[in-house]
Amino acid sequence: MPRTATVTRNTKETSIQVRLDLDGSGSSDISTGIPFYDHMLEQLARHGGFDLGIAATGDLHIDTHHTVEDVALAVGEALRTALGDKAGVRRFASGLYPLDEALVEVALDLSGRSHVEWNVPLPECLPLGNPPFDPSLAEHAVSSLATSAQITLHVNLKAGRNVHHIIEATFKGLARCLRDAIRVESTGVPSTKGTL
Repeated sequence: MPRTATVTRNTKETSIQVRLDLDGSGSSDISTGIPFYDHMLEQLARHGGFDLGIAATGDLHIDTHHTVEDVALAVGEALRTALGDKAGVRRFASGLYPLDEALVEVALDLSGRSHVEWNVPLPECLPLGNPPFDPSLAEHAVSSLATSAQITLHVNLKAGRNVHHIIEATFKGLARCLRDAIRVESTGVPSTKGTL
């Protein structure tokens, strides 16, 4: 069966459409109105090996927070939906991911239980891009995605001085771990409970 999902999320603050194909080629068509965030989501698709389409409009005249959060929630929901009962998936993945001086450790479990441990202290930095992406929103984006997808996620910063590099290494690491964890390698649900 195709592992795909389409999610629409409309609130008074945002309007979002997400299309996801877990068995795609890593292509993306992403427009959130926040160029730096688009860049990070493109990394998610490319290094995750799935096709991702996002069309989002939000109240960017107020702040980028609502759009960042709601897009992450919608992507997480699409991931959860596309995975279905998770039959045959590897379930677990982890690794160390460098980007120049930055090194980030990511570990995840497609557990069906939402839990995030974020240990990524960011150096002081001006917002990135225009409209500005507040670096502190990286934690919120990743946590919102993981919570909505119902995965357990640990992210630890091992080294890094450049905020852009740290955040990008985090998104690439999350992508690679998702790519490994969603890979189908058997037929049964990988849990002694029989469900995830």
